[in-house]
Amino acid sequence: MDMKDRKDAFENKFAHDEELKFKAMARRNKMLGLWAAEKLGKSGDEAEAYAREVVASDFEEAGDHDVFRKVRKDFDAAGVDQSDHQIRRHMDEMLHTAVEQIQSS
Repeated sequence: MDMKDRKDAFENKFAHDEELKFKAMARRNKMLGLWAAEKLGKSGDEAEAYAREVVASDFEEAGDHDVFRKVRKDFDAAGVDQSDHQIRRHMDEMLHTAVEQIQSS
């Protein structure tokens, strides 16, 4: 294996890892959106639409602060009693679940 082959292999692995990371974050955001929708009293199509809003909110800035901010703002507006820590814990748990689901598929 020469240096070019190594470089290509590294770039392919990096691209694959980034794709998996993107898929895991999108899946996590959808699960978070469905969880938050339930807390907000939404169900069915309304819950699915809200989950799509949460997924879309992740494109506002790098990291997941934008997703957290959306859920926090919506919970505050609706009087949903969830602390920042509880929301972040759910985000972490759902990311772990999303990664497991992607790796097993």
